[in-house]
Amino acid sequence: MLRIDDPTLTWPLLTLDEAALDHNIATVAGAFADAGVEHAPHVKTHMSREIWERQVAAGAWGATVATPAQLRTALGWGVPGAGRRAFLANELVDPRDIAWLRAVLSDGAGDRAADRTADEVWVYVDSARGVNLLAAGFAGAAPEVTARLGVLVELGVPGGRTGVRTVSDAVVLAVGVHDAGLRLVGVAGYEGPVAGGTSTEELDAVGRWCDDLRAVGAQIGGLVGGATVLSAGGSAFADVVTRHLTVPVQDAAGADVPTRVVLRSGAYVTHDHGHYLRADPWTRLGAEPLRPAITVWASVLSAPEPGLAICGMGRRDVSFDIDLPTPLVVRAADAAGRLGAPRELTGVRVTALNDQHAYLAIEPGDDGLLAPGDVVGFGISHPCTTLDKYRTGLMTRGDEVTEQIALDF
Repeated sequence: MLRIDDPTLTWPLLTLDEAALDHNIATVAGAFADAGVEHAPHVKTHMSREIWERQVAAGAWGATVATPAQLRTALGWGVPGAGRRAFLANELVDPRDIAWLRAVLSDGAGDRAADRTADEVWVYVDSARGVNLLAAGFAGAAPEVTARLGVLVELGVPGGRTGVRTVSDAVVLAVGVHDAGLRLVGVAGYEGPVAGGTSTEELDAVGRWCDDLRAVGAQIGGLVGGATVLSAGGSAFADVVTRHLTVPVQDAAGADVPTRVVLRSGAYVTHDHGHYLRADPWTRLGAEPLRPAITVWASVLSAPEPGLAICGMGRRDVSFDIDLPTPLVVRAADAAGRLGAPRELTGVRVTALNDQHAYLAIEPGDDGLLAPGDVVGFGISHPCTTLDKYRTGLMTRGDEVTEQIALDF
């Protein structure tokens, strides 16, 4: 059995705790099922077929992706069932990508191989130009092809990222989608720009944005053939979006508008020791706490002066866009490189990263705590920008490697 300290491996090393990963997948799947919402996990977090298969087995509706390249990759995994459905949570504006998508959605297309099929793909629009590009790309397509393309109007935030800025603009654009002969399925957006924390005021602001999303759904229901999709992210605010978006929707005449709530939470799958640990919407939703699954292991290279140690891990190896890594444990290595028992690290923190060096500050009196050749296990903040630095990850139980997984970034 391969171990993380096997002679064929070297530091820095990315490991994923299998028990934590499976716990997180099952916990969120259960929480969403209990809340009556569907889940299209954002696979940009990991871009791993092996992890996606576990999410499909837990009941995912389909894979959410961020870019056309990720869409090609996720459909190329060829995972049966939900693996044939995808949600591009972005605008599709390149005519080449639109032509490719039409081919993938077309029966008998010349370049449609068995592992590049799609039963349904949803995309955003946030402008008349975007609608026109999609309509031109699918002009003359057979009804069974256009039926596989779902279009959602994106509602944004003033000063935020993409998406129309008002409810009225979203409704006007939805009418444009319908009039262009495209299949309108609902309204969507990302609540992240609304709030940076979880204070009462910030959570209330997210709730108001969700209410605007519902207001759009109430006005466009008559243009949607079937239940109107209301979709949000949910990684940091799953409790708020679930509570607000599952409130029944009625149109101006007081008639019920059938809805489907589809959340796209992705970072939950590995959780972390920083940003998502602080946000933690899952315990607010009544679920069990999620468990951080990622550890990045790195050698102590030097202890050049009191209060300082340098590890062989840097910006090319670990996320740093939200928080610096968290030193968790240290393990001494014997003459053959075999790791000893872990010792918890307290009073040690990362103060800076270079390309491939981490600066660790050690509290006075703890000099000698870290010595060259020791191996430190680090927790991370923001899994999306850690996993993309690797091409493979090691699934582990303790020190044993149970599976080597590909990370298709």
